[in-house]
Amino acid sequence: MIRDYHEFLEEVMIDSAAIQRRIEALGAQISKDYAGEEIVLVCILRGGVLFLADLIRQISVPINIEFMSVSSYGVGARQSSGQPRITLDVNSDIRNRNVMLVEDIVDSGHTIKAVVDFLSTRQPKSLRVCTLLDKYERREVDIEVDYVGFQIPNKFVFGYGLDIDEYYRNLPFIGSVDLTRYMASE
Repeated sequence: MIRDYHEFLEEVMIDSAAIQRRIEALGAQISKDYAGEEIVLVCILRGGVLFLADLIRQISVPINIEFMSVSSYGVGARQSSGQPRITLDVNSDIRNRNVMLVEDIVDSGHTIKAVVDFLSTRQPKSLRVCTLLDKYERREVDIEVDYVGFQIPNKFVFGYGLDIDEYYRNLPFIGSVDLTRYMASE
């Protein structure tokens, strides 16, 4: 049964207008940093799709788009196993090319570190990370995030590409979940 998210929405943490303003600023910074260059943007599926779609419209340098899918979840869909597994790899050769990973959220860092380590073996010219959300206080591994949309507290969030039980990715804002109300209504 699909539930109305209003039943468990704790708060709208970042509204649509704030997201768009920040993406515009990120796009401008990336365009400046890569002036005269091209970038291969590698979107980490599925959560990064909305962010990628809006971000590419704000980048003025030439880009190519690739996709990767990484599973880091075990038995429970809300708990990371901490052992990421690549389920979809990029299709193009990234040797001597500028590569930027586009991710929806970095929290423990296990997933994005695994992808960085994996792609580094292919000898890109540069390899950077751009994330919409950074839960820095949850970091368990050392990973550099080059472009950050928003640093957020350690809350369960959904909307704007991030799901809760595979729903609500389509919401235009980032909301936090009241886990007590969410669990009580399951």
